Amino acid sequence: MAYRLGAFSGVGLDEALLRLVIDEHTRTARPRLDRLWTYFRNPLRPVGPANAPKIAADRAGWYTLGQEVGLPHRVTGRPPHNPDADDRVKPRREVVIENDIAWRVQSMIDFMFGRPLVIRSTAKDHALRKDIDHALDLAWDASGGIALMQDAALLGHVFGHVDLAVRYHPDAPPDRAASVEIIDPRRGVPVLDPDDYRRILAYIVHFNRDLNRAEGPRWWERAASGVLGNPDRPRRGRAAVTRIIAAHAAQTYEDDRLVLQEDLAWTRGQLPVVHVQNLSQPFAWEGLGEVEPLIPLQDELNTRLSDRACRVTMQSFKMYLAKGIDGFENVGVAPGIVWSTDNPDASVEAFGGDTHNPSEDAHIAQVRDAMDKVSSVPPLAGGVVQGRIGNLSSATALRVTLMGLLAKTARKRVTYGRGIEAASRLILKALHHSGALRTRDQDRGLRLEWPDPVPVAEHERVLAAEGKARLGVPNERVLEELGYPSAGVGADPRVSDQQEVNHAG
Repeated sequence: MAYRLGAFSGVGLDEALLRLVIDEHTRTARPRLDRLWTYFRNPLRPVGPANAPKIAADRAGWYTLGQEVGLPHRVTGRPPHNPDADDRVKPRREVVIENDIAWRVQSMIDFMFGRPLVIRSTAKDHALRKDIDHALDLAWDASGGIALMQDAALLGHVFGHVDLAVRYHPDAPPDRAASVEIIDPRRGVPVLDPDDYRRILAYIVHFNRDLNRAEGPRWWERAASGVLGNPDRPRRGRAAVTRIIAAHAAQTYEDDRLVLQEDLAWTRGQLPVVHVQNLSQPFAWEGLGEVEPLIPLQDELNTRLSDRACRVTMQSFKMYLAKGIDGFENVGVAPGIVWSTDNPDASVEAFGGDTHNPSEDAHIAQVRDAMDKVSSVPPLAGGVVQGRIGNLSSATALRVTLMGLLAKTARKRVTYGRGIEAASRLILKALHHSGALRTRDQDRGLRLEWPDPVPVAEHERVLAAEGKARLGVPNERVLEELGYPSAGVGADPRVSDQQEVNHAG
């Protein structure tokens, strides 16, 4: 069945263009994004006669790791040609993978969203501010809260950008009429304005979804029965899902069949998709990710660690060269073993044993230092305290040590914060349309309060709270920031007894 795209004629989206952008994304963008995820996740893949060639299974043990794709063939034993037909294939050596990318990315996310941030309304009316704070708190919590923001940050750090879609649920209770969903960049395909790369004309979400039904083999599988072995075995059904989003309408297709038509009048002409760049990249839709610049260094680190493992294996035990002793190869080398011979020229020479290799150790250390510089994440951020950092006797000294990571975190708070604010305003539009919370455009101003990424001593927090109280900050706000309930403890009589704290998680 053909697509019915009349609702998107205003943005120039027809079936030919739709299939073209999906095909371009599948052939060009998707393989690159999959490789970035592989380097972050470094998945363990079982191998064996059932799902890998025997020659690979014999050399790889029972599993391989995702980052092995960056190792040279002299380490993995995989030549660029068919291994079954190439007699120059060398056996697989010791493979050592140390995933330095994952812990660095996770440390960045911990500094970004280790604790919930606070979204506060800037509306002039005090009662309306409280209602907006409470409504946004419910909407973000229903969408996943801080876990959703951490997931979005993870995708943004790996791929360089992430998109947030705000959905309106007309059949839900009015106060639950809006939610936020993350769009995996491997599924999202933007249709951009040719005159402005920052403007999205339409947004396409395309992926394959597993179904809860079994399907029999298809005709080409039956024809290839001699190759596949058991073509009659049932398989799980799958459906190709395509969701098209524009400013005024949205459609969802399964296998080219229209299953859902939505009217997006509640957006009032705004596309309900928010684009978030991890780090801004001038004149480009995609942002700058954290995995891509680390891949060459990660490959070099894994290669040198594998080389060192091979050297240690070959030199970590003594080997012996015997001359003039008959049957020496049949005699074990162990305590209590006596060798005898009548040959006066016989000799036994020992060689091997691991020796110190300072250049190898220095090179590995330099590669790790380079990864520290590129990522701005020192080992201290992951809890590894090294002697060379000195005595961290104060929070100021700790901040100096983490200066690069803190500066990068501040930059990301601009891009992620802008996306969170834009999604929150779309939530307010949906609530206004449902009648749960009436607001105007000037009432939808927001302010984000980010937590300090570096732990602060308790006495310093108390001193800061006392200073805020002297400046006139309401007592309940001060107590909330300290983590104490505000009701009934010096509360301002002009404010209600229950002050709602709006967290994005």
